[in-house]
Amino acid sequence: MLNFARGRSQPRSTRSMPLSGMEYPDPKRKSNFVGKILMAATLTALCIIMLKQSPNFNTRSRFSEHEEGVIHVLVTGGAGYIGSHAALRLLKESYRVTIVDNLSRGNMGAVKVLQKLFLEPGQLQFVYADLGDLKAVNKIFSENAFDAVMHFAAVAYVGESTLDPLKYYHNITSNTLVILESMAAHDVRTLIYSSTCATYGEPEKMPITEETPQVPINPYGKAKKMAEDIILDYSKNSDMAVMILRYFNVIGSDPEGRLGEAPRPELREHGRISGACFDAARGVIPGLKVRGTDYKTHDGTCIRDYIDVTDLVDAHVKALKKAKPGEVGIYNVGTGRGRSVKEFVEACKKATGVEIKVDYLARRPGDYAEVFSDPTKIRHELNWTAQFTDLQESLQIAWRWQKAHRDGYAAAS
Repeated sequence: MLNFARGRSQPRSTRSMPLSGMEYPDPKRKSNFVGKILMAATLTALCIIMLKQSPNFNTRSRFSEHEEGVIHVLVTGGAGYIGSHAALRLLKESYRVTIVDNLSRGNMGAVKVLQKLFLEPGQLQFVYADLGDLKAVNKIFSENAFDAVMHFAAVAYVGESTLDPLKYYHNITSNTLVILESMAAHDVRTLIYSSTCATYGEPEKMPITEETPQVPINPYGKAKKMAEDIILDYSKNSDMAVMILRYFNVIGSDPEGRLGEAPRPELREHGRISGACFDAARGVIPGLKVRGTDYKTHDGTCIRDYIDVTDLVDAHVKALKKAKPGEVGIYNVGTGRGRSVKEFVEACKKATGVEIKVDYLARRPGDYAEVFSDPTKIRHELNWTAQFTDLQESLQIAWRWQKAHRDGYAAAS
């Protein structure tokens, strides 16, 4: 007789047994699987709750919504020399600021200085973008609730503009058109435009008033005038508040030493005379090159109206506060006093304490003999007057920053 009984020493199998073609899973394995799903779901829910309770978790950015009592200003070119000083002033006065810059001329180091000074959420943000990219610019406008635009972003060297004019028409004129189109599409109705005295060219009569004919003689001035014309044409059929500030030769830096001018090394040849003076004083270059000694001026060198960057920024903020829907304001921003290049060089020598070597060369293409402003209109209408008018003092303030930042913003980058 066959014995089919299982011996007691054999372990009972835990494997599921088939019956009539069906297989029944082990209930213990099913229980473990369900438990793992429940555990994962519980942990996910806890993470979401913790994130929502975190002060840094926001479903919508504060920059994307209008807030009562807060004015949100888009500062194009806010990583540059003038734009960064403007952003600093706006932030100090509790404006909300978005800086847009492609860093082709600006410095991320300047932005980092501002970010360290203004840490509160909703105060400052930086967006890397090229204003020539219409899609990118429209995206920025769609994601942010701007109340006004301060448009600084531009290449701005007269000499370079004569060598590469197409760059200037693209960068200044075309990009301004992109900004205007985006403002129109997203109902942003206040524009403060950074223009230049170069739009006047070489007037026959001094000082220059806002009524002086605009006859620019270099691509930089021509590109800026074209941008102005586009703005003025658009404003005729809109309720946009427009302020156009035509300013003269900018010098100086933040009196508290937080920001300064740090042009890229490859652009030094085209840069401002103040930068060249400081480079010569620091030994970065062997000496200063003064181009043109045969102009019809009292000492043969060009005469310019030098405006301190702190005063210039003050004019922009006052223009923003005075801007009215459907109205256009055009203002010269200068001291009303012209100084020759030779006088500037002597002031720079005294400010730095260095006997700078000077080489006198032939004229630079596109330059003009004498330019200085009549600031009567801006004084009467915006209650603005230049305060930092001591040339040597402005240069001393800038020189302190230069000495403390021999590599520009490299240490902050």
